[in-house]
Amino acid sequence: MKLFRILIAFICVTAIFGCQNKSNSKQTETQINTKPNIIYILADDLGYGDLGVYGQTKIETPNIDALAKEGMLFTQHYTAAPVCAPARASLLTGKHGGQASIRGNDEWAARGKVWDYFEMLKDSTLEGQRPMPKNTTTIAQLLKTANYKTGIVGKWGLGAPHTESIPTKMGFDYFFGYNCQRIAHTYTPTHLYENEKRFHLKNDTIAPHSGTGNDGDPLAESTYEKFYQPDYSPTLIFDKMMGFIETNKKEPFFMYWASPIPHVPLQAPKKWVDYYVKKFGDEKPYYHKEKGNYFPTRYPHATYAAMISYLDENVGKLVSYLKNEGLYDNTLIIFTSDNGPSNHGGGDSQWFNSSGLFKNKAGRVKGFTYEGGIRVPMIATWPAKIKAGTSSNHISAFYDVLPTFNEIANVKTDYKSNGISFYNALTNPQNQKEHDYLYWEFAGYNGQVAVRMGKWKMIWKNIKKGNKEVELYDLDADIKEENNIMAQHPEMLEKFFEIIKKEHQTPENKSFVIEGVENLVNQK
Repeated sequence: MKLFRILIAFICVTAIFGCQNKSNSKQTETQINTKPNIIYILADDLGYGDLGVYGQTKIETPNIDALAKEGMLFTQHYTAAPVCAPARASLLTGKHGGQASIRGNDEWAARGKVWDYFEMLKDSTLEGQRPMPKNTTTIAQLLKTANYKTGIVGKWGLGAPHTESIPTKMGFDYFFGYNCQRIAHTYTPTHLYENEKRFHLKNDTIAPHSGTGNDGDPLAESTYEKFYQPDYSPTLIFDKMMGFIETNKKEPFFMYWASPIPHVPLQAPKKWVDYYVKKFGDEKPYYHKEKGNYFPTRYPHATYAAMISYLDENVGKLVSYLKNEGLYDNTLIIFTSDNGPSNHGGGDSQWFNSSGLFKNKAGRVKGFTYEGGIRVPMIATWPAKIKAGTSSNHISAFYDVLPTFNEIANVKTDYKSNGISFYNALTNPQNQKEHDYLYWEFAGYNGQVAVRMGKWKMIWKNIKKGNKEVELYDLDADIKEENNIMAQHPEMLEKFFEIIKKEHQTPENKSFVIEGVENLVNQK
């Protein structure tokens, strides 16, 4: 009888553990390894103040805000450049603008009619931007050495078809999206790229920057109907990303989601536009009949907000999937933006206060090394490692991402970046190493150099126009950079020039040369 009771007890215990194992089987099946998955979400032209957790009051971003509540919000994170291509090059290579191969947007115009959309459709060799060198080392290549599957969806902008500088030749196992950032000036293109081949869409051929082309009433929605095409690129991009994750969920993966949103033109799903029209009320259209500055739209404010909320909606879908599949706890998600907001093409950063704490006016946002152009939101979640509901004032930049991911993935490499891993800022803030300074060198918008050194910020702009004045700001006392105090601190000028001499390397591409910087560095 005693033996019988023992046998019954054993059966019950076995049944209980069997049920527990069955309930956890999905997580066990998909988390065979201990290395975390890494998902890096890069918005395009999203300002520091465009998210609810950073103070936005008009645009609703509940899913991105939830990432901050479940993870860590960074208050002093910076892009490496105030425009697309150099920021992305620095992100992938860990090099700042004084040493990176790409230091500005370069459309590689020597090839021919690179701005003619119809010519690009006929000749794919006209697509894309100036390539990175063949021997470039990227995050994706390094993570592959640690057995990561690597994918990118969205906007590339760092090479051209038929060159060595395309995602699948720069370390990515999979690519879907825009090779060329000029074609990304429409959300309804005729084609995207899947790996190395064109992926054709169901859209009519409407060249970027086209006008309405009709004499319709600017206040009638029907006037803008042609800009609503069957295939909205962010939807296809999201679906392809989810396919990559589903395929590779049983092994560590790195997904770089380079969303084109909310870069103009203003185009968004109608359900979200209607939502914000109801919320904001009527408004003045952004209208032009002939070719103009990006596409016209009936409701510019509503459409800008709709784009961001649509991106937020998809972030929510991604997180829900990860949680349902048992992947969320061991996945690092970083959400950020490539640079500050734009006021072009119907965008209105002043109305939305898109720069948040910083000045929103022209010359202070995208394209410039003031805080509104280069300080960007960054949110990180990783439930297994990052304490929920925390924030960090650690000063970091895009070129820190590569060494951070290397440390997380335990990559063994001799590659030297300009960055410092912020792994400890995520997991053990007391032991985080700090930068002596951050450095920016940007060939665009007449040439700019900037340095952040503790509370001090130095900016040298219009260098190509012969300007020799350097501005100095105390960010602790003057976050809007309104009071140039270089005259009160002349000793800072010499420190600034010494940093330039230390960090600058002459670029191989002559279009990125800033003569005033070269002259300074070559002074005896």
